[in-house]
Amino acid sequence: MRRFPLLAAAAAVPALASAQPAAFAARVDSLFDRWRGTDRPGCAVGVSDRGRVVLERAYGMADLESGVAMAPATVVHAASLAKSVTALAVLLLEQEGRLSLDDPARRHLPDLPASAGDATIRQLLTHTAGLRDVFELAILARGRFEEDRITQADALAMLARQRAPNFAPGAEYGYSNTGYLLAARIVERISGRPFAAFAAERLFAPLGMRRTHVRDDVAALVPGRAVGYARRGAGWRVSTPNFDVVGSTNLQTTVGDLLRWADNLDRPAVGDTALVRRMQTPAVLSTGDTTTYGLGLSLVRDRGWRVAEHEGRDPGFRAYLGRWLDRGVSVALLCNAAALDPVGLGRTVASLYLGPGPAATPGAAAASGDAPGDARAALAWAGVYFEPTTRQVAELTVRDGVLYTDRSGGARFEAHGPRRARQVGVPLELDFGAGARPGYRVRWLVPGRRADAFAWRAPAAPALDRRALAAYAGTYASAELDATYRVEAGDSTLTLRAGAAPGLVARPVFPDGFVSGQYTVEFARTGGRVTGFAISHPRARGVAFVRVLSR
Repeated sequence: MRRFPLLAAAAAVPALASAQPAAFAARVDSLFDRWRGTDRPGCAVGVSDRGRVVLERAYGMADLESGVAMAPATVVHAASLAKSVTALAVLLLEQEGRLSLDDPARRHLPDLPASAGDATIRQLLTHTAGLRDVFELAILARGRFEEDRITQADALAMLARQRAPNFAPGAEYGYSNTGYLLAARIVERISGRPFAAFAAERLFAPLGMRRTHVRDDVAALVPGRAVGYARRGAGWRVSTPNFDVVGSTNLQTTVGDLLRWADNLDRPAVGDTALVRRMQTPAVLSTGDTTTYGLGLSLVRDRGWRVAEHEGRDPGFRAYLGRWLDRGVSVALLCNAAALDPVGLGRTVASLYLGPGPAATPGAAAASGDAPGDARAALAWAGVYFEPTTRQVAELTVRDGVLYTDRSGGARFEAHGPRRARQVGVPLELDFGAGARPGYRVRWLVPGRRADAFAWRAPAAPALDRRALAAYAGTYASAELDATYRVEAGDSTLTLRAGAAPGLVARPVFPDGFVSGQYTVEFARTGGRVTGFAISHPRARGVAFVRVLSR
């Protein structure tokens, strides 16, 4: 089921003034207490204040099999923290007059597919180019993500087969690793050097980041590195990235080196103040709307402070690097486990050091409107909603007399007006339009973001049994993925399977519409017969399949 995205929330840990370093360290130790021990993976965390390191700590194990503990100097896969590295590399080349951010990407990469349109380098770096995410396409094509190696050539071949983007360049913000993969390729084309070598010489060496590198060979040895893990049942299993792709990911680093990188935003040793300022300038869409992403950096506010940050999420690893710009404080977090929220942890560490922010004034919680409202008034809004542009599905369900975004668990909403509901504890509001269903609409409102409009959809028949679902069963092929899917009917769900993969289990939510996690599956009919389907994910919309064999 598609859920309304939740804002990262800091853990409820009392704030501590930065003038008490011993007490601050003790509070951080308490925050990471669940990661202590020799039977679990862990985290390394570092904090600096205007370039001075005030904390470096590590918890848990870097390698459970060999019994190596995590340490601040452990090299950890930092996933998407690589994006600020790629952005700075491109900006250095622009500073030298070798490209312009407003160049069409095709000028430097003439082999780009037609689906890339006239996307510029700037749009690649600000996630506004509209290109489908190659990693998400690889998952769809293979039916799984881990195990099989994904090379740069695999990713480019996948991109070449795409016939349509998610949206026209500049029209929307849509996070996509594809833009950064292509940006790194542009750096290679212009510099004449592998991206990893360029980054090592031009970026890491001048900043003294001696234990940092871009890993462009998944089989290469990395001394002192952590192994990635994911929880399975009550235990842990190895879970590690399987791709050689650079630009969007594959940064290998330590918390100490990340603090050096963050300090460059305040006192540039690589680039200059003007260049760094451009990294911290939000992108502007063709509509005139401003995003919250600059060049390789998310630009947000935390308790009133301005923050330039980024998180990293890859199989087996989580990472975070945030710079509180008004205070010159940086927090670096590297973990070799997928079962945690890096943004929430990183911001909580900052709150322990900085104390209350400028927005944290007495009575602020009451003024924010987060006080409970009349939950019963929101029950009439339960139903299935569909966003026609992004193809997202949202379900609002009633459980125990309360409105939630999931059948089990999920976020709770309470009414606070005749047509508005608010998620409890988070500044996310639902604005319901007037009129009777099926003209009913709801807008999803998050401060600082464009509102998304969802339309009410008639629900699927209450009892779609195996016989009814059999109409969808068959074999389907996608030219864009070079993949074949088998669709199998169950008692109340469909399973979409590529090869021997476990497959996606999709349940019906509206006529010919199914959901499986973040995926929306919409079947098409001709003359009443199912002839194909389109599968959509927030990072890859409308990937088409055509029916080739009935069952």
